[in-house]
Amino acid sequence: QAQIVESGGGVVQSGGSLRLSCTASGFNLGYYAVGWFRQAPGKEREGISCISNGNGRLYYVDSVKDRFTISRDNERNMAFLELSNLKPEDTADYYCAADFGVPSSGSYEHPHEYDYWGQGTQVTVSS
Repeated sequence: QAQIVESGGGVVQSGGSLRLSCTASGFNLGYYAVGWFRQAPGKEREGISCISNGNGRLYYVDSVKDRFTISRDNERNMAFLELSNLKPEDTADYYCAADFGVPSSGSYEHPHEYDYWGQGTQVTVSS
């Protein structure tokens, strides 16, 4: 049974850092692109970053570029999102998702592109 579990969320002060982990089981994450999404209360789910399979091409939405870093460890069937210089507006539930397709700058932000989803981990940034 395919499953994704996120971890690493928490409460941090503005300017702080967190490392989110995405652990896959029941399927080989190495064959999938991995996307990170977030959803703040009352807002739609937002795609913020993606790392392709194969060449590991990276995508970031402008609001997190230069602050967040996506990576993957295919041997451990995991992916990560390093969050730094956090701001109160980064407060949201963060989700990891896997896409068997090939992402592009026009597709990675769309939730319907992804095949498997985790349950999310909460990040709260206090001012």
